[in-house]
Amino acid sequence: MANQLSCKSSNKWAIQEDLLRETSHRQTSYNNDGFNSTKLGLLVKDVKNALRTERNDNLVLVDALQRMGIEHHFQEDIQSILQKEYEESACFLKYQTPFDVSLCFRLLRQEGYHVSSDVFKKFKNNDDGTFGLNLSQDVNGLIGLYEASQLGVEGEHILDEVANFSSEHLNTCLAHNDSYVQAKIIKETLKYPYHKSLASWKAKSFINNFKGINGWGRSTLQELANIDYSITKEIHQHELAQVFRWWKSLGLAEELKLLRDQPLKWYTWPMAVLTDPRMSQQRIELAQCISFVYVIDDIFDVYVTVEELTLFTQAVNRGELSAMMNLPEYMRSPYKALYDTINSIGNNIYKIYGRNPTQNLRNMWASLCNAFLKEAKWFASGVVPTTDEYLKNGLVSSGVHVVLVHMFYILGLGVSSIHLEDISAMSSSTAMILRLWDDLGSAKDENQEGNDGSYIECYMKENKDASIELAREHVLKLIEDEWKQLNKEYFCLMSPSSRSFSKASLNSARMVPLMYGYADNQSLPVLQEYIKSMLYGDLAK
Repeated sequence: MANQLSCKSSNKWAIQEDLLRETSHRQTSYNNDGFNSTKLGLLVKDVKNALRTERNDNLVLVDALQRMGIEHHFQEDIQSILQKEYEESACFLKYQTPFDVSLCFRLLRQEGYHVSSDVFKKFKNNDDGTFGLNLSQDVNGLIGLYEASQLGVEGEHILDEVANFSSEHLNTCLAHNDSYVQAKIIKETLKYPYHKSLASWKAKSFINNFKGINGWGRSTLQELANIDYSITKEIHQHELAQVFRWWKSLGLAEELKLLRDQPLKWYTWPMAVLTDPRMSQQRIELAQCISFVYVIDDIFDVYVTVEELTLFTQAVNRGELSAMMNLPEYMRSPYKALYDTINSIGNNIYKIYGRNPTQNLRNMWASLCNAFLKEAKWFASGVVPTTDEYLKNGLVSSGVHVVLVHMFYILGLGVSSIHLEDISAMSSSTAMILRLWDDLGSAKDENQEGNDGSYIECYMKENKDASIELAREHVLKLIEDEWKQLNKEYFCLMSPSSRSFSKASLNSARMVPLMYGYADNQSLPVLQEYIKSMLYGDLAK
């Protein structure tokens, strides 16, 4: 039987896991007193004074705060500035340059304000409807245009034109640019535009290259960002130690040797997705949920027969502790651990919000196992499903739905005016982006001996003349289109009661390229650099 296999898969997280163990044995204290917190308060006060002063560059300051990841100190002031911008009927008439129009458009849209993409028509030539050639010499304007174009939804053809024009001319600038710093900024913009990237990942580069705003703010904002980063890093280390102790207490990695033993990687998801430093308990509980997506995925991929997987799936669908008695011995521990974890999370949500979602959570795990079982049966019988069949099931087997439903309740939306049905489209778009990104990588995840299907395999079976390159281009186009759908759902769910969930869901999609951006040797260099920066590094060059 598969559970008797003792050879463990190679672990590309060895260095990071060693650091994790070191962290778990270290007492972590927050810098909530002493010099750091006092200095932080003074710096926050200085920036608030600047935000409350009538300035022509307030939007530039708001953008800088968001890019540095310190905007949580100034949410009320930022909302006040953006609301004022939106309410002014001549909002875009006072902005004439591509950079200024793009910045105002992007900042308003990403906060859920309805602004028309027609504002970019002013940069078109009246004669032929193309963008003016003089724009091609404005590098900052081109960067702004490209960044703004990423917030488009389906049918906004003007933003498609803006994206094509700006990317074409930025690539031209790149080929003839003598400035190393500017060339680096252009490359990063084209590969990782702000709207589709984690702010926490891009913050270090922005902070180190920040030159101030019209002579103000460089030292103030850099110092504030560094202090805030140090405090947040200690919070994350403390949470990570708790997650590691919880995972170790389950004993699953010792019982099932082929399971991935990667609590650091699992915690990275909630660390990136829930950015508010005050959400410690939410991040810890979400990490527990995510760990079981990986655990169950491993059980279905590298363990047992379809018959035994059917028994496990039936037990999860029953949702009763007594169901474990029908399982093979080695399946009982992971089943009980999952059962207990769902109960714990559900009870905690009940204590906080007065509503217990445990049954809904169990239903989501049942759906996940049903999807995993379908894939296992496909593989066992040699069936290659159609692309439509694969994606319909793959959206569920991605694990996104079960994680986002947990997050829905953990963030308190279960007692709001928002219902699960209201988030289904956003969940599906996030799941589609993850599923397709994952399939762009290797079918073997970190040298495991399991087997996963692939959309590319299904696509090439349906399109027998298609090359692997053509199939990959098709997948990239699907991802691009799905981002437009995700944008639409994000804008619709940006009410005060659902703002935290909407932003966290968007961050989930932003995390995907880091989590599945495999290098040629099947390593994840960008993800590992991100983890090192967030948990063990500093912001200084």
